[in-house]
Amino acid sequence: MFQLTLVEMLLFALIVVASLFLSYRGFKKVIQVIQRGQGEPPLREVPRRLINAAVQWIALAPTWRARPGSTIMHALIAWGFMFYFLVNGLDVLKGYTGWEVPGIAGDTYRLLADLLSAAVLVGMVYFLLRRFVFNSKVLTFNDNVKLMDKVKAGGMRRDSLIVGVFILCHVGFRLLGQSFGVAAHELDPWQPVASGISGLWSGMSESALVVAEHACWWIALVLILAFLPYFPYTKHFHLIMSGFNFLLKPKRTSLGELEPIDMEDESIEQFGAARLEDLHWKQVIDAYSCIMCNRCQDVCPAYTTGKELSPSALEINKRYYINANLNSLANGDQSIPLLDYAISESAVWACTACGACVQVCPVGNEPMFDIMYMRRNQVLMESNFPHELQAAYRGMERSGNPWNLARKDRMAWAKGLDIATVEDNPDFDLLWWVGCAPSYDLRAQKTATSFARVLDAAGVNYAVLGDMENCTGDSARRSGNEALFFELASANIEVLNEFVAGEKPKRIVTTCPHCMHTLGREYHQYGGSYEVIHSTQLLAELMEQGKLRPDAGTIKGSITLHDPCYLARQNGVVDEPRYTLRGLDGNFVEMPRNSEKSFCCGAGGAQMWKEEEHGTQAVNMARYEEAAATGASTIAVGCPFCLTMLTDASNQADQGIAVVDLVELVAGALPAK
Repeated sequence: MFQLTLVEMLLFALIVVASLFLSYRGFKKVIQVIQRGQGEPPLREVPRRLINAAVQWIALAPTWRARPGSTIMHALIAWGFMFYFLVNGLDVLKGYTGWEVPGIAGDTYRLLADLLSAAVLVGMVYFLLRRFVFNSKVLTFNDNVKLMDKVKAGGMRRDSLIVGVFILCHVGFRLLGQSFGVAAHELDPWQPVASGISGLWSGMSESALVVAEHACWWIALVLILAFLPYFPYTKHFHLIMSGFNFLLKPKRTSLGELEPIDMEDESIEQFGAARLEDLHWKQVIDAYSCIMCNRCQDVCPAYTTGKELSPSALEINKRYYINANLNSLANGDQSIPLLDYAISESAVWACTACGACVQVCPVGNEPMFDIMYMRRNQVLMESNFPHELQAAYRGMERSGNPWNLARKDRMAWAKGLDIATVEDNPDFDLLWWVGCAPSYDLRAQKTATSFARVLDAAGVNYAVLGDMENCTGDSARRSGNEALFFELASANIEVLNEFVAGEKPKRIVTTCPHCMHTLGREYHQYGGSYEVIHSTQLLAELMEQGKLRPDAGTIKGSITLHDPCYLARQNGVVDEPRYTLRGLDGNFVEMPRNSEKSFCCGAGGAQMWKEEEHGTQAVNMARYEEAAATGASTIAVGCPFCLTMLTDASNQADQGIAVVDLVELVAGALPAK
């Protein structure tokens, strides 16, 4: 056991003061940069959110969604470092007073510190070997991805090495110090690792062991104090900033709900994000929270099919730009355009807005939102967007649909069917939002007629809006045309509030997850709050109630299910489609990527209306090949966009695999009248 001399105490105190002063300057600049982002953090909600955020931070909850092996190793490091906040504090107290935690509490503390020290070292060695010896491919980028020069030159490897060596040395010297202390006295059963190492020092004198323990105390703690001012510049900063991310992130009705723009506010001069300071403050925090693990690009449909988009590179580029210009940004200087360093224009338009990057991120980052806000700037401020979108915009604006077909033909699909409008049946129980695809797309019209048959068979009292229905504006919003979205949403809300709102609000059902999401998750921003369900939810509900009794065994061969992004990941509807399929007694096989981890069909984010960005493979073909690999003879979907994309891929592959909507399967299994 040792205690610092008075001179050592004064010297250590001076080092602490210097470290805290330099750290304060760095952290202050970071806060100033974050404050330049748009909006205000929900500070009033901090007390209510604190417990949930703490649980997410401590349990590393989002981290367990992918890479289980690496996640375990990361957990060893993270939990060890969290505990080291206490360890370092008690070590300082011991150095100044000689006091140690007594009794069973002290025994438990020493055991945890000993085991977690070893755990940190094991985890850190694993990650250093993965990056520097085995050169793991998941930590690299495609050659066409835009990277800052420092990143290209190996900046990430250098920074990772610095952090890794620091952790090894800090924790390693602390553990060595404990082993010297054990060797100087007697084996400690509550420090099994330190006791095991202590055998190496059997030839040293007691005085030499005390000196060695003393030296390790200094090295371990001075390393922390030396590292602290550098901390905000390192990837290790995510340890702190991820906690703030969980605590302060905007409350959303789903992971994909975009922030609204008040299009009636004539004082707004800047729409969307062209520069770092135009982004929401949350997107600035994301740059600091990023752990640079590349999990987001692993699941990105654009990146994995060879496009220029890497959500990870976007955050990393932002971080390196901030670090290189921290002083000027903190002082309020204007940054350069994001397109000059953070992401390429092609990458901006390659995003399918599927939300996979948001769902998988272990620290709560949302790179998809950066892209959506950049699209707003490109469309509303620069009038710079893929030319194919112009036809879709024109159609939505003039005819209420992106197919650019006549509004008067919206109900043409229902010709010969007994489908009541809200005017014909004002006492309906359920409003069926048909949507643009089932109204105008020949293939999707089969889904609409099938759904009508199912509703009639179950005796559902429903009605449709008919010609009063407009496009919800999903494609307009996710391609950046917020002004057009606002017009469409305002018109639809006015109609819906007349027919489904009131003292006894009525439910809305739709076969399109994009309509479901927009109506149910985003219209509330402009005064339209509705309960919206998907057709598969209604099918499961009617089957459970015994109102819908399809014949079992009608499906021939095996069937696999493609979960639409805006149904499963964005809205959490995964059980009902499977319940419905199993009710049809089909030979059901899952794809590797399913439920909330489903892979995009390639149509979201307005990709349906434009040419796909150049890459190594089309997104829809990648998904089709995954489905075909299951050996299924049928691919079931629950979205008209997915139906189109996977049908096109199936036709191209020409393997005879059918692509059908779940509604069609149920309708085909209904007993003949």
